[in-house]
Amino acid sequence: MFVVPVIDLKGGRVVHARRGERSSYHPLETPLARSSHPLDVVRGLLAVAPFRAMYVADLDAIGGAGSHADFVRTLRAEYPALEVWVDAGCRDAAALGAWLAPGLVPVIGTESLPSAAALAAMLAVCPAAMLSLDSREEALLGPPEVFAQPQLWPASVIVMTLERVGAGTGPAADRLRAIRAAAPDCRVIAAGGVRDAQDLETLEALGIHAALVASAIHDGSLDRSTLARFAGR
Repeated sequence: MFVVPVIDLKGGRVVHARRGERSSYHPLETPLARSSHPLDVVRGLLAVAPFRAMYVADLDAIGGAGSHADFVRTLRAEYPALEVWVDAGCRDAAALGAWLAPGLVPVIGTESLPSAAALAAMLAVCPAAMLSLDSREEALLGPPEVFAQPQLWPASVIVMTLERVGAGTGPAADRLRAIRAAAPDCRVIAAGGVRDAQDLETLEALGIHAALVASAIHDGSLDRSTLARFAGR
């Protein structure tokens, strides 16, 4: 299992995500970077551990209020060995097609997904895309039929529990077990709640493929030795 650091982008800055309440997100303050400018934060994260991948949530694109595509292109140019997983709120195959490039892995979030047919069309364009199964407080965000039919899912599935993001409440172990049982051949990625090394070890024992993490890296709850162990290189 490996850790994938997360950067949430809004208005040209990295913001501090908490519980999925995006209207209240503020620019990130972190000891790892001199500012909330995205490249400053990326440099700070990569100075902590040799991460193999980074997750970029373009909150403006998800909300239909702009795009950080230029930053993603700059990131790929500056760090060509870094795989970038990007959720830009794609709703159809045409939108997803704009993200087909070496080193980029598009993420299809169910909260932006209009239907199961749209998911099938997007996966036909990019079979390597990931599906993010988004939920908040037990409410499933997106088409119910997508959640109910694991046969529709691609090889990698993110279990995104928004109420746990930045909340320090621990991963959603029961939900992760249920998804692993429903789709035993999928690579399951945990998102939300990781607090410390023990949480990472718990996820590894559950057979989780990777964990998306932000707050525990910035506040030092995950130290450099732990992150080096779970950096994936």
